[in-house]
Parts: sequence; structure tokens; C-alpha cells
Amino acid sequence: MTPAELSSTVLHAVRRAVDAGELDVTVPARAVVAPPGPGGCGDYATNIALQLARPAGQPPYRVAEVLRPYLVGVDGVADVVLTGPGFLNISLGGAAPAALVEEILSAGTRYGHADAPDAPDAPDAPDAPDAPDAPDAPDAPDVPDNSVVRLHCPHDLRAVVVADAVARVLRCQGALVRVTAEGFDREWTAALGVRVDGVGPAPVSPPVTVRPVPAPADPLPLGRDAARWALLHPAAHDRPRIGDEHLAQREGNPLFRVRYAHARSRALTRNAADLGFAAEPGPVPDAPQDLLAALGDHPRVLAAAAAHRAPDRIARHLVAVADAALPFLPTVLPRGGEKPSAAHRARLALAEAAGTVLAGGLTLLGIDAPDHL
Repeated sequence: MTPAELSSTVLHAVRRAVDAGELDVTVPARAVVAPPGPGGCGDYATNIALQLARPAGQPPYRVAEVLRPYLVGVDGVADVVLTGPGFLNISLGGAAPAALVEEILSAGTRYGHADAPDAPDAPDAPDAPDAPDAPDAPDAPDVPDNSVVRLHCPHDLRAVVVADAVARVLRCQGALVRVTAEGFDREWTAALGVRVDGVGPAPVSPPVTVRPVPAPADPLPLGRDAARWALLHPAAHDRPRIGDEHLAQREGNPLFRVRYAHARSRALTRNAADLGFAAEPGPVPDAPQDLLAALGDHPRVLAAAAAHRAPDRIARHLVAVADAALPFLPTVLPRGGEKPSAAHRARLALAEAAGTVLAGGLTLLGIDAPDHL
């Protein structure tokens, strides 16, 4: 059971309690599940009882007592313990990480992507417009105008890079996207891989304006990957830092940690092959809960980044995945004369899942995920 599935399970428990007349509340739109805090236990905890206490007119602990029986009997839930003022601490069955890992490895770098719509995508844009006053490129054939998300940005490099990343994220969630800019320099395509569908004034139909705080210096000397990270990692309202720190091969550089964690996961796969075994999803008793939570949260992060036109959410999420994965990766392979076991295969599968999420997220940001670093 993934965190997203567990959240749905908690909401279903609330709905069953309401239907049974044990709670008189409106079922909320979502339930937050996260690794337990201090004093908690199990795999995940939720504060849903505290959230519902006031509308239910009951103490949080009593609401938690009502919900507990509706959670204990669910497949995949091993136990539910009440702590503090009314936190529900949920222990999952041993196969919980296996289901999440299997889902990630099955989807590959498209894990978290939504199904594409039936309508065709817009045609590929040219590498760069021929002139600043180039006309708008035509819309995709047979696509209703109101079905296309129109992004428009000023003649600013950071704005164009952010719009390019937003378009990638929206497309991964099934949207049709068209990017226009008030100006475009040819070198931006060659240096940073950005493209637009049209250059000139904003289209007649109201677009979504992409106008982040401009970069204080030219990021092109950093190269494609570091420059895109420098422009995309900060939120749009924050001024990006443009300096050599984005090129540093050390832990203090978040981009390095993300790419290093991915490269380490790929190296583990190669090393395991040399030892004669491959990944196989299965129970991982010592699986880090923060890593599982971050991997399970990836689809929600992609959806939120698309909804808020905020690729910086993906960048920060990748840092969280990398920081949770890096301490785990050295435990994957057998040590000394130890022979590969089912536990090693399951750990390798979890490591590969982490690498897959990192590669998929970097790709959406337009940044390379090298196998060797």
C-alpha cells in the first residue's frame, strides 16, 4: 500500500464511520499520512482524528477510537495504535514496500504521470524562431482552443526556462500545452534546450503568464544542467543564485546529491549483476520510512507542480528523495563472504526505485541523469 493508497484508505474509514452513524462530519477531500513523529510508532501516522474533532463535536482521541476498527480490518494494514491526543499510527504488512517498489519499477520514469488525453499533442516546435517577430505557430490539429494550456513569458531567460519546465510537467499530467514568449534568443535552445511555440505578443485567448524573478547574472556559463537547476530549484518569487556552487562535486550542492544518488543506484545494479543477482521487489524490514514516504509521494508532487505551475516543487522533492536514499544505498549489497539473499534483492529493488524516481524527476526538469558521476 502506497502513501496515496493509505490516504484513500483513511478517507474510506471515515466514510464508513459516517455511514454507520458513528461520526457526523463531512468527509474531507484528503487525509495526510506521513512517517510518525516523536512518540509515534508504526510505518505511517495520520492526524485525521484531530482534523475531524471539532466538526464531530467529540474529543480527538474519541474520534480516533471510532476510526481504528475501520482501519484494522483493511488488507495491508497490520495494526493501528493510538498515541498522543489522537494520532492514528498505522503499521503496514511486510509487503507494503514491495507493492510501491513494484509499481515504480513497472512504470519506470513515467511513474506519477497521468494518462495522456485522446487529443493529439501540439506539433514539435522548431529549434528556435527565425526572427523576434515570428508569428504564432498553429494550434494542434482538431484540438479545441480551450483545451490547450497557454503559457506566455517575457523576453527573459529564466522565464523561458521555467515555462519550458512547466510545460513538461503539465504534459506529463496529460495536458496539451503551448508556450509563447515576447522574445527568444537562438543560443537558449543550444545551451539550455528550451523551445517555444511562438514569439510575439500574448495570444488573444488569456494565457497563464510565467514571470519569475529574473536571474541576477547570466547562467549560460554553468552549462545546461547546472544552469537549469539554478533557475528552477528556487521558487518563482525567489531570486536564484548564479554561481559555481552549482558545479561543485560535494554534498553541499543539492544538484550533486540528487545526481549522485541516481548514479549510485545505477552502480548498485551493475555491481549486483557482477555478483550474480538482480532486483526483485519484496519485504524490506529495515526500509527507511522517509524514503518510502518520499517515493510514494512522487505522484502527488507532480500533480501539485502541474496545478501550481511550480517546477521548483519537483526539484525540492528530488533533494528529499536523494537525502533519504543516500544513507540506505550502502546497505544494499552483500558484505564480505555474505551470499546474495532475497533481502538483498529486495533492497536492490528499492534502490532502483529511488533511482527511477530521481531520473524521472530530473528528466521533467530538462536535466540529465547520468549513470556515472
